[in-house]
Amino acid sequence: MEFDFTWLLVGLPIAFALGWLASRLDLRQLRIENRNAPKAYFRGLNFLLNEQQDQAIDAFIEAVQNDPDTSELHFALGNLFRRRGEYDRAVRVHEHLMARGDLTQAERDRAQHALALDFLKAGLLDRAETALRKLEGTSYQEEARLALLSIYERSRDWQQAGDIAARLDSQSHGSFGVRQAHYLCEQAQARIAAGATDEALTLLARAHALAPASPRPLIERAKLENQLGRHAQAFDSLMQLERAAPQALPLAAGLLALVARRAGREAAAREQLKRSNQAMPSIDLVEAIIELEPDRQQARDGYIQHLLAQPSLVAAGKWLAGEKFEHVEHHGLVQRALDRASKPLLRYRCAACGFEATQHFWHCPGCQAWDSYPARRIEEL
Repeated sequence: MEFDFTWLLVGLPIAFALGWLASRLDLRQLRIENRNAPKAYFRGLNFLLNEQQDQAIDAFIEAVQNDPDTSELHFALGNLFRRRGEYDRAVRVHEHLMARGDLTQAERDRAQHALALDFLKAGLLDRAETALRKLEGTSYQEEARLALLSIYERSRDWQQAGDIAARLDSQSHGSFGVRQAHYLCEQAQARIAAGATDEALTLLARAHALAPASPRPLIERAKLENQLGRHAQAFDSLMQLERAAPQALPLAAGLLALVARRAGREAAAREQLKRSNQAMPSIDLVEAIIELEPDRQQARDGYIQHLLAQPSLVAAGKWLAGEKFEHVEHHGLVQRALDRASKPLLRYRCAACGFEATQHFWHCPGCQAWDSYPARRIEEL
């Protein structure tokens, strides 16, 4: 059978025409997509840069509807919802991403991390913990562990916090030894409340070994030893504190005076307090010195010596309280005025957030920072 070339001559123009028509249709569709999705996307970015979040969300939703397979748009939309506090909508967006089967492993890890942040911001700590645990072994592992550390601190689960801090410490991403020491001190306080003092002492010894320059383990140990009647050991612990962290001695000055009396070490404690106060004057050190001074008149001169070293409304008020004046009927009025004026100066202030408190905190209740309170009172800063 011979081939008829007539069909070839007819078919070639038809095939060419069909190919041209198909290309025109593809180009037209491409132009429509380029006009719709990118336009909405860039309009959303423009709104976002101008801090018009409502309009930005509307634009991103339009872009996602035009191209539902674009994961980047879903991430942008979910992050916007989270920033606005619409955590339920952010969760839905990121859960939709997790349900897709076309995501790469990197994108799936990113969606898992975003979902964990949604739960964390919403205060759903149990769901956030579960989501963060799934990021172990991924590129988000360190961020997940830091978030878990924050969760365990907020829930006061010090055992779990210590385990996470140990893992972070082993990765050489900074030192977490001081935090681990704080967690052990918190566990020791719980053991003391339960009457397990031997376990508490063991935990405090571990805390001191982890952070030898941290003052808290030594102070907590001295307090416990004093409660147990081991006054000489408590005195030795506070002397060790003076060598390891001399700047923190004002926090334990009153305790040092107490255990020194009970252990019969008043002279040694008084001399040490005087040396510390000479190096770094503190009203707490002055009061401890006065407490240990056998000569009461000489003791009261300690306030004057402190005033010579630095102006102190607190020291002036305490000195005035023990003096006798001609106009005794007005003495109480003046004293109350001084006490009221000096009371705020006796507070401690967080160096991280400025939160003020009448007691010293190792863990700021305002910003949750550790060791952010100086050992010195506001007047002495």
